[in-house]
Amino acid sequence: MIFIRADANETIATGHVMRCLSIADAAKKLGEDTTFIMADDSAECLVKSRGYNTVILHTPWDDMEQEIDKIIPVIRSKGIQNLLIDSYQVTEKYLKTLSKETKLAYIDDIDRFVYPVDMLICYAAYAEKFGYPSKYADTELLLGTKYAPLRQEFCGIGKKAIHDKIGRILVLSGGTDPMNVLRQILDEMIAFKDIYIDAVCGIYNPNFDMLRERYISHKNISLHHSIDNIVDYMKSADIAISAAGTTLYELCACGTPTISYVIADNQTDNAVWFDENNIIEFAGDVRLDDIGHNLARIMPKYCDRAYRENLSVEMQELVDGRGAGRIVEVLVENI
Repeated sequence: MIFIRADANETIATGHVMRCLSIADAAKKLGEDTTFIMADDSAECLVKSRGYNTVILHTPWDDMEQEIDKIIPVIRSKGIQNLLIDSYQVTEKYLKTLSKETKLAYIDDIDRFVYPVDMLICYAAYAEKFGYPSKYADTELLLGTKYAPLRQEFCGIGKKAIHDKIGRILVLSGGTDPMNVLRQILDEMIAFKDIYIDAVCGIYNPNFDMLRERYISHKNISLHHSIDNIVDYMKSADIAISAAGTTLYELCACGTPTISYVIADNQTDNAVWFDENNIIEFAGDVRLDDIGHNLARIMPKYCDRAYRENLSVEMQELVDGRGAGRIVEVLVENI
């Protein structure tokens, strides 16, 4: 049995839980079941719909020290030998206290402090910048894009066919869209009358009805709400425009040429690294920049077939979609 501590809600969206669900799916293939421990029931339906059990602590998701007295009895009663944690809300006190009860594995991509854990996972392309090996002499380190925890559908995708012209664009905003960036992007894309646009709203996006009403007369724009087969949309798109979270690694596995933008601080390193390494161009931070203007500047480059083909090759060389399985193999060894 694998135990995972993660949350999702309208504030932090679904990224943490979704990548942990990928790990749970990979564990199931190896015959290991998974239980999710969560602060509240905001994401309970999502987790249960994927076939996994939950333990709800009924504590504030953004103050994890308040749950210490509730999670320790869970660890003891369920005999948890190894707990995987995926939350930016952890504190040194929280981790140190739990480490006295069980082995801890932690997924990181911001390097807030030296985490007192037994295993540290950072699948970010920019992981090297944090200098983990010099700070974690006694911690097992799983570093780099080979550990990107993607769903099984992203494993073993063949080379992408690159068309001469862009016929389909996929626009993604993640689980929530507090800045209504989809509207900024779609307003810019309206000018491309001969290109079909799929725009995907996450389950916590509050603007879906407004967006549907705004673009209902534009026959080349389709709005989708929390779709299950996102990999099919990624594979069929000629290019994608996406927030710079884990979704960029999914798009890499598909080989879909992508333009990124930032909606939260923890996405900046991703966006900058991919841009500086000429793999995914960066259209800016929606909180600071005119994303629509930047897209208009970048799009002509993506109209070049050879340019898109080179990007696609680079992307698939970086991510092979087998990261979740690699993480599970190490976790199982430590149970």
